[in-house]
Amino acid sequence: MQHFELLIIGSGSGNSILTSDYDNTKTAIVERGAFGGTCLNVGCIPSKMFVYAADMAHHARYDGPRLGVHTSFDGVDWPAIRDRVFGRIDPIAEGGERYRAEELENVTVFKGSGRFIGDKTLEIAMNNGGTETITADKVVLAAGARITIPDLILKSGVDYYTSDTVMRIDELPKRMIVIGAGYIGAELGNVFGSMGVEVTIINRSGQMLRFEDPEIAERFTRSYAERFDVRLNANMVDVSQDGDEISLTIDQGNGPEVITADSLLVATGRRPNGDELNVEATGVELDGSGYVVTNEFLQTAHPDIWALGDITNPAQLKHLANIDARAVAHNMVNPDDLHSVDRSLSPHAVFGHPQVASIGLTEPQAIEAGLDIVTTVHEFGGAAYGWAMEDTTSACKLIADAQSRLLLGAHIIGPQASTLIQQLIQGMAFGNTVDQMAREQIYIHPALTEVVEQALLNL
Repeated sequence: MQHFELLIIGSGSGNSILTSDYDNTKTAIVERGAFGGTCLNVGCIPSKMFVYAADMAHHARYDGPRLGVHTSFDGVDWPAIRDRVFGRIDPIAEGGERYRAEELENVTVFKGSGRFIGDKTLEIAMNNGGTETITADKVVLAAGARITIPDLILKSGVDYYTSDTVMRIDELPKRMIVIGAGYIGAELGNVFGSMGVEVTIINRSGQMLRFEDPEIAERFTRSYAERFDVRLNANMVDVSQDGDEISLTIDQGNGPEVITADSLLVATGRRPNGDELNVEATGVELDGSGYVVTNEFLQTAHPDIWALGDITNPAQLKHLANIDARAVAHNMVNPDDLHSVDRSLSPHAVFGHPQVASIGLTEPQAIEAGLDIVTTVHEFGGAAYGWAMEDTTSACKLIADAQSRLLLGAHIIGPQASTLIQQLIQGMAFGNTVDQMAREQIYIHPALTEVVEQALLNL
């Protein structure tokens, strides 16, 4: 049985724990999948590379002709797109693992699935066969989350893809059913739809992106319904497969209807991996949803065990996991100067077409909290650059406290929403009022940032 000073489970943001403070720390990293975790291999990075290509296809098909530019869409070379993406990503994952495993004398990499069998004692089922048991003085849980599949799909035995597998397929299908209309379904549904696949999106609620502000979600849903077959309030009744054809029976309240396709993408959410690690065996607690419970310093119920990222946070966002990792790396070597993690201002973006970006409260949340608010919705077309684009669908919605004049929530739908929102994130982080954000800086004319300026001036 090998003993280590530090054990890190998960090589995503957990990999960044090893700052110079740990150069002489005997460390074990346990990773069952590709090195670099979800974001690098099957999440943020590859999906956005596909999104960028899909945006080019969308512009060629719709935007060029609309503006008098002679562009057209003649299909895509899917293998070339796929190989460009993973031809860049795979060497990074392989190089990261090789660096940790071969070039650092103080680090040992275990490729396999770990499960606690006692206090800070981990049994690892190695990918290449056999088992290893290791112990450690300190442990970091950074094992992320995994795909969830509805029982109906699992029990049916039909072929299906997930975000873990669909980006590496050999050829584009003609028709695809996407189950789920959260950020994964929205992003990947748009990728395949923009590249020429006939996409049907199945959503059990009445709007796509239901966690967004209702006005933003309604605009997003309307935009997707113009290009794809979007089925709302749809309950899945049955699913079967005959050869390559998949038949999904849904009920939207008017009786059963069968939808057919030659591919099925399941995007119904992710769940944290704490249960698979059997963390209770080492004194770590899970909440009712399976997330590892920590204090504000990301320390678990066990004083020597810390946790970060998707295994602790339902938001499951890479930028939040990175912040967690910085705090954990500091806290383990500075017990008298612990850094807390403030998640009260946690922005997010959905890289669909259109993009969506949000921070803070939605309007219903602010009303439910009993706050005295003022709101505004400013159309992109009301600013010079948006007008030049002839944009008629995008908007910036702001929610402010009527008394303090502080911004409580910001929600943008449209081109470069994920970039435009950053100035509002910064203003909220520094406690600026909407009046200060609007008046105490100079906005470049006629940049798209004037959409935000004008929305602030409305308040």
